[in-house]
Formats: sequence, C-alpha cells, structure tokens
Amino acid sequence: MKPLIQVVEDETALVTLLRYNLEREGFRVVAAYDGEEALVMASEERPDVVLLDWMLPLTSGLEVCRRLRRQPETRDIPVLMLTARGEEADKIRGLDSGADDYVTKPFSPAELIARIRAVLRRSQPQITSETLSFADLTMDLAAHRVRRNGRDVHLGPTEFRLLRHLLQHPGRVFSREQLLDAVWGHDVYVEPRTVDVHIRRLRKALNTGPEPDLIRTVRAAGYALDDPGAGDGGDEVPTELVS
Repeated sequence: MKPLIQVVEDETALVTLLRYNLEREGFRVVAAYDGEEALVMASEERPDVVLLDWMLPLTSGLEVCRRLRRQPETRDIPVLMLTARGEEADKIRGLDSGADDYVTKPFSPAELIARIRAVLRRSQPQITSETLSFADLTMDLAAHRVRRNGRDVHLGPTEFRLLRHLLQHPGRVFSREQLLDAVWGHDVYVEPRTVDVHIRRLRKALNTGPEPDLIRTVRAAGYALDDPGAGDGGDEVPTELVS
C-alpha cells in the first residue's frame, strides 16, 4: 500500500498544492486543518509521516508533536515540520519537541518530497522501495534505469515519467487529460494528442523483443499498463479516443 502522509496545515491553498505534489509522487494524503483534528486523525488511522505546520488553530504544531511523542500508538511516527519560522532557535525548538526534520517556507516541493522519502527510509525501509515492476518490466528509480526481460530499455525523460506513472497504477485506465496532469503538470499547456505521440514512443522502446505489448489502449477511454491477455494492448490509438 502507498505510504500515507498526514498534512497538518490551516492554509487551504497550501494543502491543495501539497496534496497535488504528494499524490503525483505516489503517496496517499489526508489533511487536518487544526492541531486537535490532527491528533484525532493520527490515532484513528496511523499515518506513515506527519507533515506539520507550527502555527495552527486550537493546538500549536509544537504541542501536537509533543503529544504524538507521548502516546505509545503514535510515538514512532516520523514528523516533518513545515513552517515559516526559520530562525535557528525555532528550528532547535521544533527538533527538541520531537520533530525528525524541519523545512522552512517557502520551500521546494522536490526537496520536501526527498526529505519525506528520507525519513521514510529511516523509519520504514520496507515501504520505500526504489524499484517498480510489472510482468517482465522493472524500473530502478534511483539508477533511472528501465529493463525488460533482462535487457536495457532506453527512454527519454517524458517517456520515463509516463512509464513510472503507469507502473505506479497497474491496470488502471487513464485518459489523455489525466496523463497530461500527472506527467506534464496542471500548469503546462500541451495538446492532448501529445500523449498519443509519447505512448507510441514508449511502446516502440519497450517492444523491441518478442514480448507482448504491456500498454493497453482502451477505446474511448485511454491507456493502461495491463496483462496482455486482458485487452487489445497493441491497438493503435483510435481517432475517437476521448476522456
């Protein structure tokens, strides 16, 4: 199961930004908008990481962190503080309260996700595998290498991101618009048919041997990484394909 990140933040726009970036990287996300709600949620469904703001309604982030550390069922949950308080004394207070890491706003989403992965590796190395696999296909995220049936598959950056997204959700059908959002991002304008071009490139790179095509085209719906016996994976993209 994907790691669960609990975002504790009272700014709705920031929660939306964090949710988008975390889910794009394969995490599940739940949000709490004040300290008391965060404590209740953590006790009901234990998160794998708590991403915690300092300045919160009802109960401060420091107190939330202290109370998480006092409870046997939550004391081992990694806590990463994300706050605008960037003075050295503030960082020391945050870490002394029990936080595992401390990130100041404004922040880089890529750096934040790297720090989340780092605390996950330390606390639960079994859920942070850097290898994705499906059938005879493997992707080493750390080495940025793809192999099929033992041979190297050479992909461009966009095809790599596209395949990574499909490997993270095997069997799920994605429309072109959904793939654009997941791989290219919400803020980049790209024609939907661009997805078709990159799917063709990805297929060409993957299918140089005798193995069947693992990318299934679902007519009038989209694409999926699927068992070759489950559908017409080798079909060309129909012109009527819509989301």
